[in-house]
Amino acid sequence: MKNNIVLIGMPSCGKSTIGVVLAKAIGYRFVDSDLIIQERTGKLLSEIIEEKGIDAFNQIENDVNASLAYNKAVIATGGSAIYGERAMEHLRSIGTIVYIELPLESLKERIGDLNARGVSIKNGQTFDELFEERRPLYEKYADVTIHAEGLSIREMVYKLKDELVICK
Repeated sequence: MKNNIVLIGMPSCGKSTIGVVLAKAIGYRFVDSDLIIQERTGKLLSEIIEEKGIDAFNQIENDVNASLAYNKAVIATGGSAIYGERAMEHLRSIGTIVYIELPLESLKERIGDLNARGVSIKNGQTFDELFEERRPLYEKYADVTIHAEGLSIREMVYKLKDELVICK
C-alpha cells in the first residue's frame, strides 16, 4: 500500500525535523532511516563509514531502506539514500517521494562537520561537488519537490499537507 511519505534531500535540509512535525500533524508514525541503520548495525553512521568505507555504507543503507515496511509513516532518509536504486524503487512503491530542496549556500550554512554527521562523501570531494552529484538523483526520484528556502517548519508542513492532499 502506497500511503507513506518519504523525505529525500541533502544533509541538513531538514528532513528529520520536518518529518517529525509532519508526522504529528497528520497522525502518522515518524521513521528516521539513519537511526534504523544505527540500530541494526550497532554503530554510528560515521563509525560505519570510517570502518567499512563509503561503498559498504551505501550498500548497508540500500539494504535497510529496501527493507522498510510501514503503513502511514513519514520516513526521513539519509541524504545518500538516492544512491540505492533498489531502495528508491521500493520506497517509491510504498510512498510518495518528497524532495526537500534548499540552495547550496543555505545547506552550507547549516551542515557543520561532514565527518561527524556521517555524510557519505568521497575522499577529497567538496560539499559543492557532492551537491552537484546528488541534485539530479533527488530530482529523478522525487514525486514532489518542495522549495524550502525561507520557509519555517510550520510553513513547510502546511505546504506538504496541501501538496500531498493528505487524508487520514
